[in-house]
Amino acid sequence: MAALSILDLVRVTQNTDARGALDNARDLAAHAETWGYRRFWVAEHHNMPGIASAATSIVIAHIAAGSQTIRVGAGGIMLPNHAPLIIAEQFGTLARLFPGRIDLGLGRAPGTDQVTVQALRRQPTAADTFPQDVLELQAYFAPAGPGQRVQAVPAAGTNVALWILGSSLFGAYLAAELGLPYAFASHFAPEQLLPALEIYRSRFKPSEQLDRPHAMVGVNIVAAETDREAKVLATTQQMSFANLARGARQLSQPPIEDIETYWSPREKAQAMQMLARSIIGSPETVRTGLKALIDETAADEVMIVSDIYDHALRLRSFEIIADAHKMGAELQLCAER
Repeated sequence: MAALSILDLVRVTQNTDARGALDNARDLAAHAETWGYRRFWVAEHHNMPGIASAATSIVIAHIAAGSQTIRVGAGGIMLPNHAPLIIAEQFGTLARLFPGRIDLGLGRAPGTDQVTVQALRRQPTAADTFPQDVLELQAYFAPAGPGQRVQAVPAAGTNVALWILGSSLFGAYLAAELGLPYAFASHFAPEQLLPALEIYRSRFKPSEQLDRPHAMVGVNIVAAETDREAKVLATTQQMSFANLARGARQLSQPPIEDIETYWSPREKAQAMQMLARSIIGSPETVRTGLKALIDETAADEVMIVSDIYDHALRLRSFEIIADAHKMGAELQLCAER
């Protein structure tokens, strides 16, 4: 059975400040481990008032301290924004604080707009050395060698689990070449999902970290007691994507009854293209949609975004998703007997 994991956006809403968003993420992780989710990731985004996870390693520490068993990590760190040594120091420290629980997903996009890229002091060619930077980072997590002059203290020997993230085919080729697990961002860039998975699996080379391919698929799921309720709750995320199309960076907004009153035809087309693989509905709708996604992609793991405005309703969504997935697995076992 494919494992379920969570990508949390650490959303700042119109009635929840950044501290509230951080505490909600921590609370969700504590619940998620009791529902059977494998890992809980947050992502590096900059200059976005509605997302509180810019200082990603610090956010991970806050979440990990409030949970016991669930793996916590970055989905991901935008490595060209940083010196690999600094990231190794940060995540090596996390690995010492929370041994066996830290993941480090790596992406090469800036995680922001071009004006903010300049503020980050990121060079225009920074992404060109991404493969070499991944290897450098990996070396810092390995045991220190004799005479090694530069060490990422206290990272050496922690062997933090690395992942390659991608929304195009580049990451698939790189993850396969390096023998690393691969996570595809089909929750916002679904078009190349299937070609990327085929490339990753067909070209995979075993490594010390991984002996066979491990593919994770991102998906937006909004679950509620009924299809209608879920469709209303999903308008929060739909408005966020419409705002992106407008170049407006706003706080998360409460759901509305009719999304057609909010977006233009162009904004709708752009948003729905990005959200094409979303699953929205009742427990039965979610069970059916999740099974279809796993059957189609043969995913080893599904990473779920459930971008719901109200924290209690978001908790309930993730609980429904976990229960629906377990029910699907039980039905499949019964059918095979």
